[in-house]
This record gives sequence, structure tokens and C-alpha cells, in this order.
Amino acid sequence: MRRAEELRSEIDAWRGFGERASGLAEIAEMAAADADEAETLRPDLERDLASLQADWGRLEHQLLLSEPFDERAAIVSIHAGAGGTESQDWAEMLLRMYLRWAERHRFATEILEATEGEEAGLKSVSFSIDGRWAYGQLRSERGVHRLVRISPYDSQKRRHTSFALVEVMPEVPEDAAIEIDDKELRVDTYRSSGAGGQHVNKTDSAVRLTHLPTGIAVAVQSERSQHQNRERAMAVLRARLIERQVEEREAEMARLRGEHVEAGWGNQIRSYVLQPYTMVKDLRTGVETSNPTAVLDGELDAFIDGYLRSRVGAGDATART
Repeated sequence: MRRAEELRSEIDAWRGFGERASGLAEIAEMAAADADEAETLRPDLERDLASLQADWGRLEHQLLLSEPFDERAAIVSIHAGAGGTESQDWAEMLLRMYLRWAERHRFATEILEATEGEEAGLKSVSFSIDGRWAYGQLRSERGVHRLVRISPYDSQKRRHTSFALVEVMPEVPEDAAIEIDDKELRVDTYRSSGAGGQHVNKTDSAVRLTHLPTGIAVAVQSERSQHQNRERAMAVLRARLIERQVEEREAEMARLRGEHVEAGWGNQIRSYVLQPYTMVKDLRTGVETSNPTAVLDGELDAFIDGYLRSRVGAGDATART
């Protein structure tokens, strides 16, 4: 029933768009036939056309989200790179950026696990973003993000370059076609840290699952009971295994296209420069802005849209080849 309601809403949106476009075209034809009428109608026509173009952009963007799992919620992990406190602070800045993006889209978020840095920032953090199309949009963020700035932790005010790795996985239901044998799991429990009520640091409620065949490890400490954390950890593990399948498929397609694919740590997808000039540039699509403050405050849609459109273009080129 929920899926039927979603489809009904999509159909109504497209029908409404078509009716508005037809109505606008009729008014334009009337204006074209009468010069005096054209001058009178021009402001209304320009306003309605701008509104129609904006709505078309949103509908077209949704058409780009056609991959498996695109409709699902997302699980995002951020890992600080080499560089100590500077990179750990960068990881925390990225966390804030994605939480603000989710807030703009009215998506619910939950921190699943976080490891704090020794002085500041985060060594790593995993969190969920719950909303329709969350994964389809955020899969554009997978990769290494590079920050250039004057470090607030450097007494000599030198410029530093920091890296952080962002991983994005779809949240998949328990009945997804992913089989996990209990014999292939190592389960470790430990005491949670941070806020969480009277059970924190008193019971071994946090859970770490290690999938032995792949070496994938997942830790969750957001819930108060060990049972709840294990269930949440299993959901994250399924998501990681699904994402592994997606990455293997994409790597194989890239190999068939004859592209060189290197999963190197320095293979950044986007650069954020705060000093000596200001710029954020996506190195895959060429989309850029001179307002990094807005981007770090969650304005990511231009980069997401650019990535999705570039993927469509790559797909068309592959089909022609």
C-alpha cells in the first residue's frame, strides 16, 4: 500500500506538470496572436515558466535515481585519513555537512557509532539517514574528500591538506537476498562510551560484528541493550555486503569499458579549499562553487545532481560503444 501511494503521488505530479505546461502553451499562443495582449501577459508568462522549469528540474532529477536500492535509506561512514587532529577535525566537519544536508531534506538521522579523536574531531563515525532516495543521492559522495586550509591547530598558521574517506551504503531489509551464516561471524561485546543513560560504561551493550570471509567489521553502540545493538549491527553489515556487490559490479563494468580503476587513498573525488582562496570542486564532474561555507552547511544538491547526470552520460557513451 505504501508503494502504491508513492507511485500514485509520482503519477499525479507528472500529470499536474503536463496540464500546467499545456495551459501555459495555450496562453503563449494567445499572446503571440495579439501584441497588446502579449505585453499584458508577459510578466505572468515569465513567472509561470520559471516555476515550471524549477519543477521540471526536480522531476528530472528524480528520473536519474534509477539504480537498485536508490529509494532506500543510507548508512554513511566517515574515516579520518592520515594527519592526526587535522584530519579528525575534517571528518567531524563532513559529519556536520551531511547532517545539515539531511535536515534540509527533512530526513531523520541517527549516529550509530563514533570514535573520537585524542584532541578534537572524530577518527570515524557511522550514521543512518532515513528518507526516500537518501541512498540514491548520497552514493555520489563515496570516495576521498580533500580539505585545504590554514590549520587552527598549527601555532605557525601554516596551510594543511587533510583527507577523509566517505563510505555510503543502502539500508536493506532483513529479508534482502544476502545470506549471513552465523558461523562466519565473530561477535565481540564491549562497554559503550558517550551519552546513553545509566547503562553506559556499566554493561557490555556495544556490539562489534566481524564477517570473517570478507573481513568487514561493524560496530554499533547507539542502543541501550546488547540485543538491539546486535540487530542494528546486522542491518549495517547487510548494507556493507550489498555495497560490496555494487562496487564489484561497477568495477567490472569499468574494466569492460577499458577504464583504469584505482582504489587508492589519494584518489580524491572532491576538493574543498578554504585558503588561500575559496572553492569547492568535484574532480569527477567539474561542478564547482566559490562558496565553501554554503557547501559545508549542507548545500550539496548541485554536486549530487552533477554526478547523477554524469553517470547518465557515461551510460549513454557505453551504450553507443
